[in-house]
Amino acid sequence: MRRSLGVAGGVALAASSTAATTSVGIGLGLMAAIVGLHLPALMLLAFLPVLAIAGGYGRLGRVEPDAGSSYRWVGRTLNPWLGFLTGWVNTVGTVVFMAYTTTVTGSAVLQLLGQAGLHGVAGLTLDPDSTVQSTLLGLVVLIAAAVVAVRGLHHATRLQNVLLVFEYAVLLAFCGYGLVVGDQPFSWDWYNPFAIPSMAALAQGMVLAVFCYWGFESVFSVGEEVRDPRDASRSGFIALTVMLLLFLVAGTAFQRVLPLDELADNGARGLAYFGEKLADQPLAALPLVALMFSAAASLQASVIPTARGMYAMGRDRTLGPVWTRIHPRYGTPATGTYLITGIAVALALLSLVIPTVNDLISAAVNAIGIVVALYYALVATAAAKRFRHLLRSNPLEGLRAVVAPLLGAAALLAVGGYLVWTFWDSADHFELSADNGWFELLVPVLMIASGLAAAAWARWVRKAPYFSPDYSPASATDPDAAPADALERQP
Repeated sequence: MRRSLGVAGGVALAASSTAATTSVGIGLGLMAAIVGLHLPALMLLAFLPVLAIAGGYGRLGRVEPDAGSSYRWVGRTLNPWLGFLTGWVNTVGTVVFMAYTTTVTGSAVLQLLGQAGLHGVAGLTLDPDSTVQSTLLGLVVLIAAAVVAVRGLHHATRLQNVLLVFEYAVLLAFCGYGLVVGDQPFSWDWYNPFAIPSMAALAQGMVLAVFCYWGFESVFSVGEEVRDPRDASRSGFIALTVMLLLFLVAGTAFQRVLPLDELADNGARGLAYFGEKLADQPLAALPLVALMFSAAASLQASVIPTARGMYAMGRDRTLGPVWTRIHPRYGTPATGTYLITGIAVALALLSLVIPTVNDLISAAVNAIGIVVALYYALVATAAAKRFRHLLRSNPLEGLRAVVAPLLGAAALLAVGGYLVWTFWDSADHFELSADNGWFELLVPVLMIASGLAAAAWARWVRKAPYFSPDYSPASATDPDAAPADALERQP
């Protein structure tokens, strides 16, 4: 694959994967229903462990840039089984994310059509909360995003730059205006994490908030296509910082404009409702357009790193060779990109059993949040083990590369584990419903169980050399790059 990406393109990819506008538009209402008027406190609290873990990602990415990123690092440093599981749950979680984001994108389009006065077609009433209508419309956007992704990172990131500039301009303009004209009294208590009503609310809120930051690490999966390995680290940190500022401004603005009951009740329509409270049409439609652009960009930004991760797994022969086919003209893993898109399409169609968009989002976000906490913790632990020598040779760097990631991992495992226990304890029977605790647990359990089964197949049927302790793919060695041990010694 070609080294064509710089810092600006990396920031665009990481920011699009994080999809701040989508998280603001559909996530703040969900979190407000859990933690009340403490959205800024929650986003600040969740940022700390993610930032600590990002330090581990950054140093690993500089030492060993690899398309497999977390899959390769955890497998090499901790254990191949854990490494495979990390890559697997990351991939499956992203595909689930793509499936429900497809529905979010279609729902945004239907809301826009409704605001334009089009409420039905050929006798069919258009309903933005219909999972069927929203999914079918969003699938068109997903397929188009995959086609652009195949044409190369340059084309994809150039499109994402345009979408990001529009999204952030609209989001900041409306949120800034909301901060000034909102009639809800401001309170510093909004920033106080100790005022969150309960431990259960804190745990579930933290998982949802970490999910909002999820995606910054996508830039490390294109480490073999970045001109300088350090650019991936810079891009990830810049994107994370921008996300924090956006979430704080948006969370405060939403609470200045919307009473808690209105914020919580609107859920997936949070950003559209916020725009309608601040402006008349057609200006009120701009936040909805920004949400649609954000969802579309995140679909493309999700398929890019996922295809690279599968490419790395195919290269290690833990998956079949079909994932390693590179497009002769564009230099991208085209076959893998289309396969990932096809799986996401199939999963999106399966999700039609959940009747409303709001329920689908709630079920998917909680499930993904639990597995994200797990694999972030594994990567952080791998970084701490790999760079533990810095605690003796360079204590300050040891704090950043060893201690901080371990503390971040412990925090995420604690809230993830508490949330798992809460879901288990909240129900006494299984029901196919987004508010059933056992159903909420089923998805992450299936992700992990299927990953262990796939790892067993790769180990004993495919006999993948990845499971050998001294295995290193030849393609991971770049003669033009600095030696890994030299990079590892640098702060």
